Amino acid sequence: MRVVCAGHVNWDVTLFVDALPGPDAEATIRDRREGGGGSAANVATHLARLDVDVGLVGSVGDDRDGVDTREELVAAGVDTRGVRVVEGMTAVKYLLVTPDGETYVLGTHGVNESYAAEHVPGEYLARADYLHLTGQHPETAARLAERAREAGLRVSFDPGRRLSARDYSAALSHADVVFLNSREAEQRRERVPDQVVVTKHGAGGATVESPDGRVTHPGYPVEAVDSTGAGDAFAAGFLAALLDDGDYARALAVANACGALVASAPGTRPTLDHERLDALVGSDVESE
Repeated sequence: MRVVCAGHVNWDVTLFVDALPGPDAEATIRDRREGGGGSAANVATHLARLDVDVGLVGSVGDDRDGVDTREELVAAGVDTRGVRVVEGMTAVKYLLVTPDGETYVLGTHGVNESYAAEHVPGEYLARADYLHLTGQHPETAARLAERAREAGLRVSFDPGRRLSARDYSAALSHADVVFLNSREAEQRRERVPDQVVVTKHGAGGATVESPDGRVTHPGYPVEAVDSTGAGDAFAAGFLAALLDDGDYARALAVANACGALVASAPGTRPTLDHERLDALVGSDVESE
């Protein structure tokens, strides 16, 4: 196994609306889709579709949504032996997507964090090269990072929108690679020596800052349909390319292409079109 992803495993209900209604107003639902979600599960699914051997650590409920979520993951090629099934409800996210591709999220927590680092068998980590952490409980993230380090794994971390609400300093101190958006990068003032920081600039591409210097990629112009999960696809593309040849410039190109393709299609986990992906990655890469 090359990568183990850890974090949230959700069931997503996506509503494509003509507008966000104001108080005492009504909007029209143009389309409705359901399917698996959660950052850790999204990254794992995209890695599997990029032919990376990947496993998942998280928790789901013993309800129908939990069954459907696990079935989707297995069908995509994700090793789900690290996913705990516990009594209760699987976390559900309700996503409102406006015509310009912007996403607004309502959610239930369910049993999303009903697992601890100690629930992960040592052999599950020992067979991997990378542990990819997402926005789970800070103590769980920190302990998983410690265990990964003890097992000789590299650690990547994408805390997402929870960075401002939770203290992830312990987990961040163990991370070799950190994924942030521009706002999160501004909020984070502490830097870890030799840490690779990948900053996503949305339609403006992305930047990698590493001990070897700074690399930028301008991104790819696509019409945004649904931004849900684009950041997770970006992380999957970056890790897949980095594992392949270790080149940051190519990793950025692949990451931006994966994020762009997901943003240009409806749903949290649209299937990556490998033909379009290869065509986009053939574009020039700019280094500074």
